[in-house]
Amino acid sequence: MAFTAQDVKKLREITSCGMMDCKKALTETDGDMDKAIEFLREKGLATAAKKAGRIAAEGIVKSYIDGKVGVLVEVNSETDFVAKNAEFQNFVADVAKTIADTNPADVEELKNEKCGDSTIGDMLTEKIAKIGENMNIRRFARVETDGVITDYIHAAGKIGVLVEADAPDNDEVHECLRNLAMQIAALNPKYLSSDDVAEDYKEHEKEILIAQLKNDPKNASKPDNIIEKMITGRLAKELKEICLLEQEYVKAENKETVAKYVEAVSKKIGADIKIKSFVRFETGEGLEKKEENFADEVASMIK
Repeated sequence: MAFTAQDVKKLREITSCGMMDCKKALTETDGDMDKAIEFLREKGLATAAKKAGRIAAEGIVKSYIDGKVGVLVEVNSETDFVAKNAEFQNFVADVAKTIADTNPADVEELKNEKCGDSTIGDMLTEKIAKIGENMNIRRFARVETDGVITDYIHAAGKIGVLVEADAPDNDEVHECLRNLAMQIAALNPKYLSSDDVAEDYKEHEKEILIAQLKNDPKNASKPDNIIEKMITGRLAKELKEICLLEQEYVKAENKETVAKYVEAVSKKIGADIKIKSFVRFETGEGLEKKEENFADEVASMIK
């Protein structure tokens, strides 16, 4: 029995399954709508679709490095318990390796990439149905370099970092980059250096600082040139906090900057180390968290 695009659309509306899953179901059942619904239910896909609306804000960040390619990926689950599940973690590892191998443009393209005999999207749907929680591949970063990449995963996947540098590929360099990755995990810089901060951002911050000073009775009457110097000083201090190379290196005893630490390692190994980029993911950052008190949870179970 043949089927049309309208049949695919109708099946999708009935089951809330993906378009490709609906098309496959109709193909496998010769266009029989009832059998297609059963097909999706048997595969666990219809069940997975019902879970898709639930909040998934836990999960893990995982890294993968293969030579000159580094990957950082965040996959979310509903609970921290599932995030610690070996099957879930193995799936995330497969996702990271697939990103490294295929270089997809975005998450939607990633879901169509093959991993073994299946696609990442199909594997995700199967895990949702089997494990019983909604899951979501939220984001990833893929870095390909002519230099060196080092990763760091903090607290079993709560935070992940990649650091890229133009430098020799040796143990001293990897130790240096790992130290920087730990700094990035702890202090969460937004930029590599102040040169990377947009002028619009700096001007906006200046406007805020001017307003703060003029609203402060102790400073409101000061001459404009004094206020300008104060603004310059405060902006420099703020940039120092959000720019990696200008931050105080946390492991230093003499309050040297990260840039000075990198310079010292370069001198020690007799070769330049130029930090090119970094990526930092923190699991669930910016996502709405599910909050239920015990009474509400019990009430929801007996409805």
